[in-house]
Amino acid sequence: MKPHFTQTLAAAGIALAMAQPAAAIQDSNFRFDSTADLVAVCSVSADAAEYQIANHACRAFIEATVQYHDAVSDRKKMKRLICYPPTATIEDGKTAFLAWAKAKSGDAKLMAEQPVVGLVRAMAAKAPCKK
Repeated sequence: MKPHFTQTLAAAGIALAMAQPAAAIQDSNFRFDSTADLVAVCSVSADAAEYQIANHACRAFIEATVQYHDAVSDRKKMKRLICYPPTATIEDGKTAFLAWAKAKSGDAKLMAEQPVVGLVRAMAAKAPCKK
C-alpha cells in the first residue's frame, strides 16, 4: 500500500513541521537523500495515515545504522563514534535523533547532510564515547 502525502518538508520548514502534531511527508522523503528526509519520516505523528510505514522505515534506518556502526567499530583500528548503554533501544535512538534535529532545525547545512551522518551526530551527542 502506497502512503498518501500532501506537502514537501524542506530543511527550511522542519522547525514549523516539528512544532505541529502531524507533519505531512512525500514519497521522496523515503529516498533518505538528506537528514531532513529522515526527520520528516521519523516525525510522522502516530495518528497520521502514514505512521505505520514511516515508523517502520525510521526504525529500520536507525537499526541498520547502529548495526553498521557496531560492526565496523568492532575492528581494532576503528574508533567508536557512539557509546550507548547496553539497555538502549531503537526508540531511544529515535527520541535522541528527533531532539537533536529539533535543536538543529535552523542549520540548513546539517539538515542537508546524508541522513546517516545526521543520525550518528545525534546519537553521538546523546551517547558520546569517553576519550
